[in-house]
Amino acid sequence: MRLSRSFAPLLVAVALLTTLPYEAVPHARVQARQQVEVRQPERPEPFGATCHTRIAGSQVTAYCHNPYVATDRVRLHIECDRWWDLDSDGVQVEAGPAQTVRLTGRCWKEVRSVWVSHLRRTP
Repeated sequence: MRLSRSFAPLLVAVALLTTLPYEAVPHARVQARQQVEVRQPERPEPFGATCHTRIAGSQVTAYCHNPYVATDRVRLHIECDRWWDLDSDGVQVEAGPAQTVRLTGRCWKEVRSVWVSHLRRTP
């Protein structure tokens, strides 16, 4: 039997593909399902005290409650409204687990803004 010249290369290619092992065939490169251990991303430990601030005239008071296990170092920051009035950053106070701390500060005149910063205590 005589094959045409255009059909012969196709027949040779099919014969080679059928003799190749299954892993060598291009469509078989998709990996079979394997038992792969899927690790859930570690969730960070909850951290941070909840703080509530109150401004009464030029006096500022903040109460911070830490419901978590990690100790939170909180600091009160006060920005005064007048250009000549000095802004202040309070000292760091440690709020331990289930502890409420009180932070106070003041300006000479009006208060522009108040915020509390948090810092995780490293062992």
